[in-house]
Amino acid sequence: MRVVLLGAPGAGKGTQCKYIAARYDLLHLSSGDILRRGRAEDTELGKQAQSYMDSGALVPDELIVEMMIDEIGKAPKGGFVLDGFPRTVNQAAELDKSLAEHGQTIDAVVNLKAGDEVVIKRITGRRSCPKCGAVYHIESLKPKVEGICDHDRAGLVQRPDDTVDVVRNRLRNYCEQTAPLVDYYRQKNNLHQLDADADAEIVREALFEKLDALVR
Repeated sequence: MRVVLLGAPGAGKGTQCKYIAARYDLLHLSSGDILRRGRAEDTELGKQAQSYMDSGALVPDELIVEMMIDEIGKAPKGGFVLDGFPRTVNQAAELDKSLAEHGQTIDAVVNLKAGDEVVIKRITGRRSCPKCGAVYHIESLKPKVEGICDHDRAGLVQRPDDTVDVVRNRLRNYCEQTAPLVDYYRQKNNLHQLDADADAEIVREALFEKLDALVR
């Protein structure tokens, strides 16, 4: 199964993708995680992407498409779930073209719809571990000791792109460049819409209900 999760930053794509990957034995490919890894490892792609990410701007299509197509090529036969890619109609078209060359298509696209204020609260409250990558939230997912990772005792940090101003800029970019993807996939008749303002567990069950129907 090949799945795409759409939604504004903070809509819960990363959380839900982990659930999907575990339930259906899929490879979880997060464009944001891959880009941040490249930045941490000081790769050429990471250096090129850093200025865009820190300002909340979208990474140019040519950079992200090349990187993601390469990662998708490593996916097992069971399939994959894409988190944060594609982000523009052009990226989606390039993805479809690449998959078609291997006789494949996207089986389902799920759009997680969340309000702006919900998104801002979720993102600005996030804290992450610089060592293991574990993610917490100052209200909804607190570590056992405030400011300290449960796994390796490292001090938690707020990512530079998780501030209010950057998040608002990311939301503007999403509306301008990424929201048209909903219409793109609606025309392909594989789009599912979900209310993502609810708790993650509620969204997860609704998501599983839709995807289970595809694998029966």
